[in-house]
Amino acid sequence: MSSSADSPVIPAAPSAFSAALAAMPPRAPRRPSPPPRLVGSSAAASRLEEEIARAAHFDSCILIAGETGSGKEGVARAIHAAGPRSDRPFVAINCAALTQTLAESQLFGHVKGAFTGAVGTALGVFRAGDGGVVFLDEIGELPLEVQPKLLRVIQQREVTPVGSTDVFPFDVQILAASNRNLETEVETGNFRADLFYRLNTIEIDVPALRDRASDIPLFVRHFSTAIAERLGHDTWSPDAETLARMLRYRWPGNVRQLAQFVERVYVFGTVPELPDDAQPAASTEKTKARTAIPGLAADESPLPVFNLEELRRIAVRQALAATGGHKGRAAALLGVHINTMTKFVSEAGAVARPTRGGGRPRRPR
Repeated sequence: MSSSADSPVIPAAPSAFSAALAAMPPRAPRRPSPPPRLVGSSAAASRLEEEIARAAHFDSCILIAGETGSGKEGVARAIHAAGPRSDRPFVAINCAALTQTLAESQLFGHVKGAFTGAVGTALGVFRAGDGGVVFLDEIGELPLEVQPKLLRVIQQREVTPVGSTDVFPFDVQILAASNRNLETEVETGNFRADLFYRLNTIEIDVPALRDRASDIPLFVRHFSTAIAERLGHDTWSPDAETLARMLRYRWPGNVRQLAQFVERVYVFGTVPELPDDAQPAASTEKTKARTAIPGLAADESPLPVFNLEELRRIAVRQALAATGGHKGRAAALLGVHINTMTKFVSEAGAVARPTRGGGRPRRPR
């Protein structure tokens, strides 16, 4: 199979590709390492690399914001690898999987007999990561009742396991990530303001794949090379028509979805279909934001458009119009952080409705 861009690499008969895969001799199972996400040469990718390099030199709490599948854990691992704790543990925990009952045990540890089923002692992530980095993924999903306890642990840098009166100090750098706009969550009462400000010492925004579309060919090459090496097969490269469709598509699942797309090429022996529409199906509120809304400039063409900068300006104006000019809700509608929204509003020449405190939660005194 040729990897040249001048000729298609997927055979005319998909069964030939599938038969070649089926005929491959079995290999000993190997555990693939998570694919790195820091791929690309776009301005957005370069800016992200620079922010990672700067943040890695500080031992502060870092909040990593970005859409689902955009590579937030990859950024966290890159910070760990570039920082002074690179030879120490990296311990990650998905807060979305924590129930109120077990969250304290998994975060802070427990002693034997602390509760039914506690047949042994558990260190918890902070003691397990002592000296290294603790990554709290999807921190916005953490049960509200556990948040003040986590805040105290972060402030005091010591933890008391469930069922114990002993206090154990720890030394970790704390990274947290969320696909939610935590400032909006604070406004709605779903996340504590004091915990937000404690975690948000440094913030890194991971761009969505649609905002770095020029990196898609590099990602495709990266994932194709890794999969081909694992399978002992030729590297797949999309033909011009397929690549054009991939560049037009919005990729709601971001880099994770793109990686799965490439893997399906090898699994099924053919290129998966992508929606012809460059804009995936949206919720009712987002559909409303795309329709004609009073207050939009008369010369703004309906979505989708193919100029990314113009698309962003139109989306910002429509989001503000759909939310009555409320910048916080418009940011949630677009799935961006409030700081990013402020920059977008300025660039788009749009006007946000003034809100108390500038639309931002007040810092705790």
